Order: sequence, then C-alpha cells, then structure tokens
Amino acid sequence: MTAALIISAPASGAGKTTLTLGLARACRDRGMTVQCFKSGPDYIDPAFHKAATGLPSVNLDSWAMSRAAIDALVVRAVEADIAIAEGSMGLFDGVAAPGVGGIGATADVAAMLGWPVVLVIDPSGQAQTAAAIAMGMRDFRPGVRIAGVVLNNVASARHEGLVRHAMAEADIAVFGALPRNAAIAVPKRHLGLVQAEEQAKADHLIADAARFVAEHVDLGAVLRAAVTVVSSKATTSSGVAKPPGQRIALARDAAFSFVYPHMLEAWRAAGAEIVTFSPLADEGPDADADVCWLPGGYPELHAGRLAACARFRRALQSFAETRPVHGECGGYMVLGAGLTDGDGVRHEMAGLLGLETSFAKRRMHLGYRLAKLAAPIPGYDSGARLRGHEFHYSTIVAQPDMLLATVHDATGATVAETGSRRRNTTGTFFHLIAEDR
Repeated sequence: MTAALIISAPASGAGKTTLTLGLARACRDRGMTVQCFKSGPDYIDPAFHKAATGLPSVNLDSWAMSRAAIDALVVRAVEADIAIAEGSMGLFDGVAAPGVGGIGATADVAAMLGWPVVLVIDPSGQAQTAAAIAMGMRDFRPGVRIAGVVLNNVASARHEGLVRHAMAEADIAVFGALPRNAAIAVPKRHLGLVQAEEQAKADHLIADAARFVAEHVDLGAVLRAAVTVVSSKATTSSGVAKPPGQRIALARDAAFSFVYPHMLEAWRAAGAEIVTFSPLADEGPDADADVCWLPGGYPELHAGRLAACARFRRALQSFAETRPVHGECGGYMVLGAGLTDGDGVRHEMAGLLGLETSFAKRRMHLGYRLAKLAAPIPGYDSGARLRGHEFHYSTIVAQPDMLLATVHDATGATVAETGSRRRNTTGTFFHLIAEDR
C-alpha cells in the first residue's frame, strides 16, 4: 500500500523544495520507492524530484486540469511505497477565479485527494507566533487536514524550544526542526530554480538535503501521518493531452528543456513516438517526423550559439515547408526573426515567423492562460480551448503574422500575447497544460 502526503507552507521561500527533496531521497535511501508530484504549473521542481527519486514527477494543477485528469496522473502513486506532492506558493494561494478543478491552490489538491499536509514553517524573526500561523492554516478550510509541521531555519535550541512549546499548546505535531543551513539552498535563476539537469552538483545537493532531513526530522512520524492512497478508476494519462503527431521531432537540450512531463507521457501513451534533437549541437528535426515541437527554455542565454547553428536553421526551415512546426515560449521566440539578448545584441533566429523579441528591457509575464484557437496547431483544431501557463521576461518588439488565438488570463482579462501563425508554423507564449473540456 502507498502512503501519501503533501508538503506545503504559508508562503514561498519557506523551504518546501529542500524538505521535499530531502524527504524523498531519505526514503529512497531506505529502500522505498518514492513517487513525487508538483502542485501547480511549475515545470522546474519536477526535474529535481526525478533526480531525487529516479522516477518522473508530474504536475497536478487544479486550475488547468479536471478531476479526471488529476486522477489519471495520480494513479501512478499506487506503484510506490510513498507519494510526496510538493505544493506551490502558500497552501491556499491561487488565482481569483476558479478553473476546471479549482483556483490552482495546493489546498485544492489536498481536499480533492484527501492527502494530509505537512507544513514547512519558517519561524525566523518570531517564536510563539509561528504556532498562531499554523493554527490559522489548520482551521482555514474544511476538508484540508494539517498533519503537522516541520520547522525550518531555527536559530538555536532555545528558539526551537519556544516554538515547540507553543505548537504543543496548539495541539499541532512537530515532526522536526531544521537549523539554518544555507549550504543546501537550491540556487536560483530568473525563471525560478535552476534546472536540475543543468545543476552539476544536483545529486550532491540532494544527498546533503537527505542527510540533513534524516538527522533533524522524525521520518517515522511523518510516514505514520501519511494516508493510504485509494486506487483511482483511472488507469492511464493518455486522455490528459493529445499528441501533435505520430512521430514527433522534439527539440531537447539546455536551450529547450521546459515541457511538462505529463504531456510527453500522454503523447507516448497515445502511441506517438518522440525523437529528440539538439539545436545547440546544430542538429535538425528528424527527417521522418511528421511534426516538430520546440518547447521553452533559456534561448536568450544561448542566442548567439543558436544564431550560429546554420544547419539547424536550414533543416528547420526545410521541415516547415511541408510539415507543421510549433513552438512554446522560448521555442516560439526561436521560430521568430530575431531575439535581442539582455545586453541589447540582436541575434538572427529561424525566421519562420516575423516575431521579434527582446530581453534588453525585462518585463515579467506570469499567469494562467485560457486560449481559443483561431487556427489549428499540431494536435488541436481551430476553435479548441486550451489551458496553459505563461512565464517569461521578454517583450514583443514586432509580431507581424496572423494571430493564433484569443487569449485570456485567469480573471478573464484579454492577454496581448496571442501567439502567431504563418503557413505551417505556429507559436504561443504559454506552455500547454491541458485542453479545456
């Protein structure tokens, strides 16, 4: 039987990822099979989860996904000894208007699945007040059960004692207390956490986190607080997303790495074949593929190198003459005419679209997106409604092509980044999560 729990916190930066990675690897070190999940649209944390457990981690998103889609993804938990879902932001944080399954809050997933929540509480600059915060979170939403807390960034034994005493008076279990340890902090980048596949010392960092957590957290108590996963009727994730083709040429390297794991799984489950290629290695899409997909990533960090990859650009241009090519966010920018980097230097891109983007003046674009297609993209017909998420710091200098979709944010407000299309090439700034059904 599989035990399951959720790691959450009152706010971002409390230490959710450190505890999740440490707990997951500590359980794996004890011979357990660990299945991780990520609540919300973050596409970086799942890569770290995989590095910690050896198994792919997938997103559970209550705004973009239906209950049936979430059930189809959670079913994999029954094959593990423990399932650990890492929350996003604060436990109850989401958007103002609900989507298909909720507002995108971790609490939605906790209530939906009945999994207990372990809160990471950072009592820096306070003591007994931390218990008041935990009490408020415990009582805020019926149907969400707080199993207990792990304290993080505890300053001293005296500090820990004060907080523990207050938690005991509030009848809140304390599973452990982590002293301040900056050495295992996961490094940052402008889009969030540095990708696990880029982090040369990722495994060393995770191993240190596991030792740190095992030393200061009562793992037995945490496991006893977890609940047994109830097997869902869902048996496959194939219904979560449609494959864009039968044989998919997928760009995959340091510049093109942001694609939701559940998307690739769904494509394969539906019988599609994925053939990867590296634009940074000057490779073109597979000649036998019937569609090419360029996901997001950090093309602005590799713009000069991409501009110099003439063979990649020629092969992509040739492919697009007869078959569809689609790009998401960074991939969309590379399909454009040019990309200006943070230093103000313009680099020539593939030229399949007229899009010009710039990072010279950074502006954050962040949030859920609901798009109604004005034209088809690979896998979806004109008129389809797609749910996704946008996160980048580029600005549009020129977007001369036909618009691809009418796009709104989670509040219903119109979004200017509509995506664009030209002949067989399409692109969007949002990363597709699921079709709106």
